[in-house]
Amino acid sequence: MIPSMADDLPYRVGGLLYMPAFQKNIVPKIRDGSIPCLTSIAFCLEDAIRASALAAAEASLHGILAELQALAAQGTALPLLFVRVRTPEHLAHVLEAFADVRGIVTGFVLPKFDLGNAADYLAIVQAERAAGRRILVMPTLETMMIAACDTRPSVLCKLHEMLAPVQDCVLNIRVGGNDFSNLYGLRRPATATIYDVGIVRDILMDILNVFAVDYVVSGPVWNYFGAAGDAAWEEGLRRELALDRLHGFIGKTAIHPCQLPLIAASLRVPREDYDDACRLAQFDAGALGVEKSAGGHRMNEAACHSRWAERTLALAAVYGICGEGRA
Repeated sequence: MIPSMADDLPYRVGGLLYMPAFQKNIVPKIRDGSIPCLTSIAFCLEDAIRASALAAAEASLHGILAELQALAAQGTALPLLFVRVRTPEHLAHVLEAFADVRGIVTGFVLPKFDLGNAADYLAIVQAERAAGRRILVMPTLETMMIAACDTRPSVLCKLHEMLAPVQDCVLNIRVGGNDFSNLYGLRRPATATIYDVGIVRDILMDILNVFAVDYVVSGPVWNYFGAAGDAAWEEGLRRELALDRLHGFIGKTAIHPCQLPLIAASLRVPREDYDDACRLAQFDAGALGVEKSAGGHRMNEAACHSRWAERTLALAAVYGICGEGRA
């Protein structure tokens, strides 16, 4: 059963809000609860930071985490906090340099994860676990080694094999929709979803095919944002979120707080789905393995819909039922 964690933490990532490690104004916003539907943050020390500014970014992030640690000690509820590192060597450095604030860091985003760095990343994860300091990671699949059709199948299968020994440490698998698009000089407009970009869609489908059975796989970033109620970007995001769910992605990378309420809404469960999932979870019909749905117009089959039911109930427990708040 997905998730690979012992609890619902992989589902709680939800809309992962990316921001540069210099984003000091996030502390008062978290303290005041001024960002609706904020479930998780990724502080970026990679693409969002120039190499010449890395030391300053690390100092800034350490200060932010220290302030958030103080808020947590005072009883303030924090979102899940992640750090996006640059390389395996940088991960090792951050683990040491941030040792005094690691307690509030949920995990680490591992960018450009492929066969060129996976072994080094995973050696650190295994060493930390062996030392009794399990760290949670979210590998991001976004390089040409994964995109290219001649290497993709073998690389994805090999990465799945390599992750298996540390599956309990892998919170999500993430995908780089922009990175894949950029490899081919592409950028989707607000009127198109990532599923309209055939070459990228095929990559994403292969990633889901290999990883979605065992892991929560999160959807790619949506590039557009603006004022609430602005149909130009909201309609496109809603359309892509619906297709994310249809294909099996759970959650999404966000680049602006205004995207978070739409992402959260997409994770809420329709009442009929919730009712059917409850019936499937309690299914006991003797020799029969099938019955009508709660609404009486579709089939519920225990052998075919049990995993869907488990995922549906997990999402309902975290995000609630459409129009009814939390379950």
